[in-house]
Amino acid sequence: MKKQVRFGVLGYASIARRELIPALVDAENAVPYALASQKEESRKAAQKEFDFAKIYGSYDDLLKDKDVEAVYIPLPNHLHKEWTIKAARAGKHVLCEKPMALTREDCEEMAAEARKNGVLLMEAFMYRFTLRTRKLKELLAQKAVGDIRHVNSAFCFYNDKEDDVRFYKEMGGGAFWDVGCYPVNLMGLIMGEEPVSVRALKTDRRGVDFGLSAVLKYRSGAVCTVTGSFSANSAQVTEINGTKGSLVMRDSFDEVGSPILLIRDGKTEEIAVPASDRYLLQVTDFCDAVLTGRQPGFSLEETIRNVGLIQRIYQAAEE
Repeated sequence: MKKQVRFGVLGYASIARRELIPALVDAENAVPYALASQKEESRKAAQKEFDFAKIYGSYDDLLKDKDVEAVYIPLPNHLHKEWTIKAARAGKHVLCEKPMALTREDCEEMAAEARKNGVLLMEAFMYRFTLRTRKLKELLAQKAVGDIRHVNSAFCFYNDKEDDVRFYKEMGGGAFWDVGCYPVNLMGLIMGEEPVSVRALKTDRRGVDFGLSAVLKYRSGAVCTVTGSFSANSAQVTEINGTKGSLVMRDSFDEVGSPILLIRDGKTEEIAVPASDRYLLQVTDFCDAVLTGRQPGFSLEETIRNVGLIQRIYQAAEE
């Protein structure tokens, strides 16, 4: 059986350069085979740093390469749908950077194209593959804190860069699409369903949300809060409160080895979690799915549900 997937990368964005391409290099079941960039300086830099077998000046030319089996799309948010569909129609499996698209309807269309063309499609939420996230899922399955009554999760960082694409509304900018999507994604993992009601407040800057917080109520009666912001830094803390205790998880979306805290009966237990390479684990899982024909570790159903919820949150923030 073939043991490696040849990847093409559409664009030389910083996340591709710093995280995903190095993961492709390190993964035993992946090969960083080709890269396409419209910028000559990026093509030269990519070739020098990673020694790609093929370098292209257009994304279309890369998709025409029959040796490319899968593509990674780190393009600005508003381009994800267009190039995912083009890649699927070219017969390429797709690992698409988050958010996969900016509407639930677009996500459904992208998923349909992937199914129609017999390729796998996954939204790149790398934290879902960390040892910390796996341990959290185990604790939740064991009902370590009983029935969940409240969850609070935040992802914030200070951003005042005037030329950042995150501040261009027409490109899918805004703090919640960029970092608020992580707490929403985690809430989907914890609660396993969409909330029955949503309330939200936001502050704006340069035409996009600079900070946004939402309150979500679920069928069980649980009330949960999520925050994404460019106006301040956060420790990426998630707190899960239940009828028997609480879980506190710092660095929720990172890969460092900080412990999960389990608090019950006035006592705090530190649950050790080793650090892990989240991008490497994500690539390895996706390539294993391609090679074995199984579904990836993060499902399209969850992506569609979460993007739909983000739309509802933005709508609530405008009311």
